[in-house]
Amino acid sequence: MIRQLIAALGAGNTRPLRLLLFGLGLTAVLQGVAFVLLVPVLRALFAADYPAAWRWFGVLAVVTIAYAVAQYRAQLAGYASGAALSRQLHERLGDHLVRLPLGWFTGARVGQVSRLAGQNVLEIIGVPAHLLQPLVTALVTPATVVVLMFSFDWRLALAALIAAPVLVGAYRWSGSLVQRADLVRDEATTEAADRVIEFARAQQVLRAFGRTTGGHEPLAGSLAAQHAASRRMILLGLPGTIGFALVIQAAYTAILILGVYLALGGSLGAAELLALLVLATRFVEPIMAASDIGGAARVARNALIRINEVLAAEPLPTPDDPKTPSDNGIELDSVRFAYRDRPVLDGVSLRIPPGSMTALVGASGSGKTTVTKLIARFHDVDAGAVRIGGVDVRELDQDELMARMSLVFQDVYLFNDTIMENIRVGRPDAPDADVAEAARRARVDEIVARLAGGWHTMVGEGGALLSGGERQRVSIARALLKDAPILVLDEATAALDWETEAAVQDALSTDRTLLVIAHRLSTVKAADQIAVLDEGRIAECGTHDELLAAGGRYAAFWTERSRAAQWRLTGSATVRAWTAS
Repeated sequence: MIRQLIAALGAGNTRPLRLLLFGLGLTAVLQGVAFVLLVPVLRALFAADYPAAWRWFGVLAVVTIAYAVAQYRAQLAGYASGAALSRQLHERLGDHLVRLPLGWFTGARVGQVSRLAGQNVLEIIGVPAHLLQPLVTALVTPATVVVLMFSFDWRLALAALIAAPVLVGAYRWSGSLVQRADLVRDEATTEAADRVIEFARAQQVLRAFGRTTGGHEPLAGSLAAQHAASRRMILLGLPGTIGFALVIQAAYTAILILGVYLALGGSLGAAELLALLVLATRFVEPIMAASDIGGAARVARNALIRINEVLAAEPLPTPDDPKTPSDNGIELDSVRFAYRDRPVLDGVSLRIPPGSMTALVGASGSGKTTVTKLIARFHDVDAGAVRIGGVDVRELDQDELMARMSLVFQDVYLFNDTIMENIRVGRPDAPDADVAEAARRARVDEIVARLAGGWHTMVGEGGALLSGGERQRVSIARALLKDAPILVLDEATAALDWETEAAVQDALSTDRTLLVIAHRLSTVKAADQIAVLDEGRIAECGTHDELLAAGGRYAAFWTERSRAAQWRLTGSATVRAWTAS
């Protein structure tokens, strides 16, 4: 666990921990010495050699005082290290996460990181104050006792030495049972937490379909799995805990029997026997204390393993000599990309001139969103290149790349803050007047006007207190406020009504380089060029008129969408009929 803790802290942050370990080791040695000093004190008392007893008692008193001082300082250092550990782990996680490719943050990973930064860090920060001391004491104090016992009776010392690896083996065995069970329990707990959040967020859908009293099967199943995993952890941990305690008692009993045997044989005096048996008792005491916190130590170690796995995730490589793009044009050159060996793009080549608008269309799963993520370097391509202004995005500084781009996706996330502050995310230093202007162009001012709190209305977690269309308007206002020269819209106006979409499109009609994924005919037709993706390849590319004349996939798409737009739903509450308008 200590190695895992050092790895989690990083090379530059381990000095306080190493000092703490030194202090704990010194405390444990002093404790072991104090235990051993009981032998000459008792021997002198049984021999009625009171001057010698007082001398040894004085030495014992000095060692005990030194132990008390070291113990006090180690306790303070443990609490201070725990507080610093929380800050350092959060800082390391935060610094590392911002360097990871955005494609790393899948839904499951977001839940994992949330659990790491919350519960797992809390499990770890108690290690210096509450777990390290009994663990170090359980190792160092018995070792000190065994070494010093050789100066009094090598036979009992040898017996204790032989018992040591047996105790270590039993401790590792009992701990491994808890560790394996805890890994399963952690996965089940993470799944249950995700399902609880999903259940809370999906209330609108569940109630719409009458799922208010019958329960939610995914949530119920995950909670049942969590309960089963917790029971399994207890059932697996109990035999290990009991077994370790039995091994300790068996070792102590063996030393006791050996001491009595030696005393009955006359080779060990009664005073020495009594003193060494007291010493044997002190030998097993810290080991018993370690067994009590063994499960907690294994849980903390698992938490450290999970944190180190995240810290070991490779960030995207950064260029040593970043280049500057000559303009804001975008080029995909023979791009190939796969998600976990599942091919998505296969030789995609596309050029988007600076200041132009390109619409990307295609069936679901054809790779449209993947194109936008590669342009923003959420992932690196497997083959080929993505360039901005003639420069491969892998040769651009990440801050430079993000400064040139605004991305607006269909799935909008808003922070649990006010409407104004959610828009200001696009440019944190923007004055209120600029925020209000961006909001007006995205029609957010209409939302603000009908809310009692106005600009200071809280939107709830994820923007839950706003409708889907309102969240999209706020997201578009962010992009307008940032005013980046490249704008990528992935179904960003799908939840807007026709009138609002037209107003937003007017607001976006500037000299930006614009890449749009859309299915609405008006948006697609307005593009300077239209690229049709099919099974990971560019099937067609051209203007609206050129592609209609070609009679290919785009023409079929246009005909289908045009026909669908001419249909309307009519009828009464009991009769519905589709009729052509």
